[in-house]
This record gives sequence, C-alpha cells and structure tokens, in this order.
Amino acid sequence: MDFFVTHQAVDHYSGDCSVAFASKDKSNDNRIIQTYLDLHRFEPKLANTLMLGNVEGYKSRRVLVVGLGELPLTKKNFIKALKSLSSAMSNSKVKNVVIPSVEVEGADESWIQISIARVLKNESYKVNKVGVKEEKSDILLEAVNIYSKNNGASEIQKGVAIANGMALTRELGDLPPNICTPTYIADTAKSIAKTYGLECEILEESDMESLGMHSLLSVSKGSSQPGKLISLKYSNAGNDAPIVLVGKGVTFDSGGISLKPGSGMDEMKYDMCGAASVLGTMSAIAEMNLKVNLIVVVPAVENMPAHNASKPGDVVKSMSGQTIEILNTDAEGRLILCDALTYCEKYKPKTVIDIATLTGAVIIALGKHHSGVMSNDQDLADALKISGESAQDTVWQLPLDEEYDDQLKSNFADMANIGGREAGTVTAGCFLARYTKKYSWAHIDIAGTAWLGGSKKGATGRPVPLLTQYIMDQV
Repeated sequence: MDFFVTHQAVDHYSGDCSVAFASKDKSNDNRIIQTYLDLHRFEPKLANTLMLGNVEGYKSRRVLVVGLGELPLTKKNFIKALKSLSSAMSNSKVKNVVIPSVEVEGADESWIQISIARVLKNESYKVNKVGVKEEKSDILLEAVNIYSKNNGASEIQKGVAIANGMALTRELGDLPPNICTPTYIADTAKSIAKTYGLECEILEESDMESLGMHSLLSVSKGSSQPGKLISLKYSNAGNDAPIVLVGKGVTFDSGGISLKPGSGMDEMKYDMCGAASVLGTMSAIAEMNLKVNLIVVVPAVENMPAHNASKPGDVVKSMSGQTIEILNTDAEGRLILCDALTYCEKYKPKTVIDIATLTGAVIIALGKHHSGVMSNDQDLADALKISGESAQDTVWQLPLDEEYDDQLKSNFADMANIGGREAGTVTAGCFLARYTKKYSWAHIDIAGTAWLGGSKKGATGRPVPLLTQYIMDQV
C-alpha cells in the first residue's frame, strides 16, 4: 500500500474510488452526495458506509460515503470512521482511493494525515499462518491519495512508519513460542540494527551472571532456551540524554513451578509484547529519522518448570544488591525488569519507560481499553497521558503511594515479589519503583491492551502509537 499527497479536488479524481464524509448536520454535507443519501435513505451515523456508483459530478468510478455522526468530529470518532472506511474498501475490492480533508476537533492537518496513513496501513495487516502458503489477495488496496492544501508527504510517511512499527510488534507477538524465542528476539534486534545503522549489544547469561543479575537469571534457569539482555541504541541528537524504553520479553510464560491453568495458556506467548512494542517503536523512530537519542533494553527469557527452576520460597539477589523472596514464580516479569531497570542507570537517561504485560489485575481494573501507567514523575505521567490521547492509544494513571509498600514485606529478604490479591497492578509498580530511584521513570502495564482473544485473537500493536507520539512530542 502506497500513500500520496494530492492537491486535486476529490471530485476530479479519475481513479477507482473517492471518499465523501457525511454528517448528521446536512448543512456540512456535499449537496450532490446528499441527494443520493436521501434516495438511498442512508443515515450518516458514525462508521456507517454506503458505496455509490457513477455519481454525478465525480470522475471516479465509485464514491464511498462514510458517516461521521454528530459534529464536531472527535479524534476517537475519526479513528472509528477510518476503520470502517478501510473495511468497506476491502469488502468492495477498492484498489485506489482519494480521501478528502475533514475537520477534526483539536487536530491539525498533520495529525489527520498521520492518522489516515497509520490506521489504513495497520488495518491492512494480515496474520501470517506458519507453514501455510496463502494465495496472493487480489483485493488489496494499492494506493491511497490524501488531499492536502499543503505538502504533507513527510507527515504521511510518519504515519506509515508508525504502522510499520505496529506491524513488527504484531508479527513478533503472533509468532508461536517455539519460533519466537529469546534468541529470535535478539536476532530481530540485530536485523533492525543492520537496517538502520544502530548499535546493538546482546548480553549472554554468563555476562549477566558477571553483572549480578541473579533476579533475571532466576526466571530463565528452568528453560533450555538461554536468556538474553538486548539493547539497541539510536543516536541522532548529539549529547542529549537518551530516552530509554525497557520491554518485558517473556517469550512464553508457563508460570514456572507456580504453573498457570491450562485453559488459555497458549496466549502466554504474548507475554513478550512489551519487548515487541519497544522494538517496533525503535523501528518507527529510526524510519522517521527523528532528532532524538533513543535506547531500548529487552530482557528476554522463557519461564518454564524444571528440576532446576526457581521455587516458591527461594531468595535471590538483584543487580541492585536488594534481595527478593520469590513467593510466586508466575510473578516473573518484575524479576527480569528490576535488573534491566538497574542496568539502565549506565545510560544516564533523561527518562526510562518500561512496558510490560505485567498483571492480570490491570485487565480487571481497566479492561481492554486503557493501559495502566504509574510513575515517580508526575510530569512524565501527564506527558504520557497527553500523548496517548493524541495517538488514541490511551493510558489511565494508577497510584504509586507508599502505603502499598507494606504488602511487599518479607521476613526473609528485602522484599517479596508479590503483594497479595489486593491492588495487584499497583504493588507490582511499587516493586519496580524500588529500582528506579535514580531517574525519572514510568511503568506501562499493557496486559489488557497488547492482544485480543477469542475469534479476533492476535496482537494489537499497542502501545507503539503512544510511545512514538510521546517521543515525537519530545523532539
């Protein structure tokens, strides 16, 4: 799918299809189009669509009418309209299209162009079945022309870059865990580095042992797959302190000795979506060539039960020197993240943001709509909330109050790795906060937003839009 800027009036487009937006406020609609809508008794509710042929005054073969509902048009509703537009074009086998300008509340033309490119390209993503050769589709949209009064080519390419980053994230998440191992993630990082000329470093278990990362290694030791600590460095802003993204990379989470129930365990291949999202974000930022210094760090492991696996009751020492009583081996994400967060101190970061499918509790709290965010820096939390609203990849802030720390007390170590059933997402954040006192930090729990289950099972690509928007806002 290719994207182009056009300054030609939409009704002069002689290609396959032109888009016309219609609202319930008929005074804002094209009069010719309105005549057809009245004829077809079409109600321009949000995301309703109607395909018309041979429309008077239009040179294109067809006109796709997309309902916008009530005005003013919000960012959220515009994204919904774009998804409906994409579905209608796919069902009608549209191969090329022109999309007109539209007013979106609180958005400029740049945001609109980025959003059109990102949403349409992301909606075209198809899951690749392993070992199944599928016939090439003849209904793929080939060219999207976006009307602009200005030259918005660079903005459109930003949207494409974000969608490409989301595609990488989704591909990694959707791969089966016998393929997407810690080594596979490391090889993916090397490939990204080669493509964009980045620095890549892979620490092996012996290297991590030398650094004292016994908390991280306690998770990987029950698996035949060796753990990796992966870092990618993008330098394009001189001596500026870097933004560091840390992504949880548990390529399969059985729960370890604290074995998970069998039902739905297959979805634990998605426990590396934090890692996938930071790699997707790095790919997007490098493709955009943004003037920023960005580092991603990925602790990648597999959590399996074995004769040598960690046991409930074990005590391990983290890289920071703090000791941890492992009460539940299924609370392993925080055990790998705490060492990775300590490791980040070496970069003298401007900001550190970790992204993790960390707790089932966040799904109970927020469902599948918002990711949870906690931070030791309210300005950072506010910035993430603003960027999330802009990208329509939203977060909801949860508390990080010291009162919750009491739930992590241990009789045998500096802390326990779980704090009981109450406020499970918050106590997990409080655990991580103990390793981030030397820099500005935020934790994003994406357990509810990184993938969908059921008939729509698959990775979503979130929170790549949020992260890329946040970084773009810092430039």
